[in-house]
Amino acid sequence: MTRPTPLWLLVGLQGGISAASLVVEIVAGRMLAPHVGMSLYTWTAVIAVVLAGFSAGHWWGGRLAEKPAATALAWTGGATLAAALTTAAAVLILPMVAGPVLSVVTSPVWGITVLTAVVFFLPSFFAGVPAPVLAQIAVDTAARSGPALGAMFASGAVGAIAGTLLAGFVFIAWLGSALTLVVVTLVYIGSGLLFFWLARSRGLVLALTAAALAAGMAGLALAAPAQCHQETRYFCLRVDDLSADPASPVHLMVIDHLAHGISARDLPEVQFTVHGAMLDHLARLRAPREGFSTYVIGGGSFSVPRSLLAQGAGPMTVSEIDPDVTALAADAFWFDTARAEIWHEDARRALLTRPDARFDIIIGDAFTDVVAPVHLVTQEFFALVDRHLTPQGSFLMTVIDYEDRLAALGSIVLTLQAVFPVVEVWTLAAQPQPGARMVFAVVAGQTPTPVDQFTAPAPDMMLFGALGDRFVAQLAEARGMVLSDDYAPIDRLMGRRD
Repeated sequence: MTRPTPLWLLVGLQGGISAASLVVEIVAGRMLAPHVGMSLYTWTAVIAVVLAGFSAGHWWGGRLAEKPAATALAWTGGATLAAALTTAAAVLILPMVAGPVLSVVTSPVWGITVLTAVVFFLPSFFAGVPAPVLAQIAVDTAARSGPALGAMFASGAVGAIAGTLLAGFVFIAWLGSALTLVVVTLVYIGSGLLFFWLARSRGLVLALTAAALAAGMAGLALAAPAQCHQETRYFCLRVDDLSADPASPVHLMVIDHLAHGISARDLPEVQFTVHGAMLDHLARLRAPREGFSTYVIGGGSFSVPRSLLAQGAGPMTVSEIDPDVTALAADAFWFDTARAEIWHEDARRALLTRPDARFDIIIGDAFTDVVAPVHLVTQEFFALVDRHLTPQGSFLMTVIDYEDRLAALGSIVLTLQAVFPVVEVWTLAAQPQPGARMVFAVVAGQTPTPVDQFTAPAPDMMLFGALGDRFVAQLAEARGMVLSDDYAPIDRLMGRRD
């Protein structure tokens, strides 16, 4: 017969396991980002799968709670060691299964969900087992069952809060995803062995074997190739060398799963992306004066600011929320940060806190894949932008949409038309494939652009043109809706290709 387990120990175990399980949930989003990006769909899948795992684990734990305390503790120890094993294995499994899963499940929304379930359901399931067992033992052994039950629930909630904060603010930025999951694995191993000790189980040798296996898996996870060259508080960053000639380096910046920008050391004025070429050339076409001032929302590889400065632009200001991205742009993409004022904060907050700032050109380059920051595409934000433009200033922004949808493009145009008298849409002057993803530059200001087409290197010379005013007006009327801070379903409007 086992001795009663002290309530403080039950509370500590519950809080620790709850914290560890929430760390896994936060890390899951970061680990998935290099494969499917970071979006509303990613977090929806992560939260749904983790909650499903917890729910199933709680159900099984409730069944175990009916058993004698020693038996229940031994089974819970086994489940916790299984959580350790599957958590460590997630680091190895994800790169192996991501490609096959996403190729078989062609709907991106369901592909993200299935991939998340394959990798993270079992760690959540096993982590959900201890809670009902510990709560039952606390109620059975405490002098007062009500306060004991309340303490267990409170411990779980406090642990979840602590795990969330530690993962988001400390572990990922300082340890990285793999090492963070190794720490969680060690917490589970320690908890699992403690359960077996409390149960005075004869299966301690088997438990030690399982613990050693989990520790070995954690070691393999640490040795696995990193998917990121650098993990920051916001992104998974990678730099790829695209140089044909080592003497003339060309680098690609990958943020999460998206090729964000390309720069050549010796050709600062050349853009290697369609959207960069349009933003760069249109900014100079619409500049009201020489030495014009520019505010760029979204630094990334800083290719556009670097090009504008190389071609005579005046004062340059860039909002890049992640200082590590700026440091990488300076180190690997040859951007001279001394030539620009960098605001390491959200662009909307930056403008709100600097009411007197005025710019000739404001460039919105914050789209990532087919995801847009919702608060940067609303009528209220566009009105804020207008207040920060000089009288003849212009606002340019990248928009990505599908040829057979264009609801996001139409909505952004309609929303801009509620603020600016002139709104234009520019794109590559070529017939798109049916259903193809298209990149647009939307221009808003007081006057039309003086030309309706231009050529620019991207890096080969390409022809870009403005869509006809009548077509733009019909597009906005037929497919657009005014986006507001209260309602801006940009994720649904952009959607993902099924």
